[in-house]
Amino acid sequence: MSKPLMQLGRGAALLAVFWLATLAAAADIGQIKTAKGQVTIEREGKIVPAEVGTRLQASDIVRTGADGSVGITMGDDSLLSAGPNSVLSLDAYEFDPTTNKGHFEASLNKGTLAVISGRIAKQTPDAMSVRTPAAILGVRGTEFVVSAND
Repeated sequence: MSKPLMQLGRGAALLAVFWLATLAAAADIGQIKTAKGQVTIEREGKIVPAEVGTRLQASDIVRTGADGSVGITMGDDSLLSAGPNSVLSLDAYEFDPTTNKGHFEASLNKGTLAVISGRIAKQTPDAMSVRTPAAILGVRGTEFVVSAND
């Protein structure tokens, strides 16, 4: 194979790797910063342990056991902290770091959740919401705690 063709092949391979890495990174919406006790993530029907550094994706469900708690940092710097026996669904998430515009929807089906809102809610106050079995909370402030009991 000629040298120009080999260089072209390498360039195409590097471009493909970069494109795939960009797609993978685009799917990440946040990550686990702290995890204590039993903490799992349900993704596409599979359950995996939630370890520090685990990347999260939209539609993930984060569960904590009786001895569990988890701290999550989202891409817009929102901080979420779920206590024991919690079930948190990350329903929808979009964020543009250039404009700070986006949309964040989560559901607390069970347990407790403390939130410090990030750039999405600061840019557009009605762009973040948390659902519970009894209510939908539109985030207007910067910090709140919510509980959902059985």
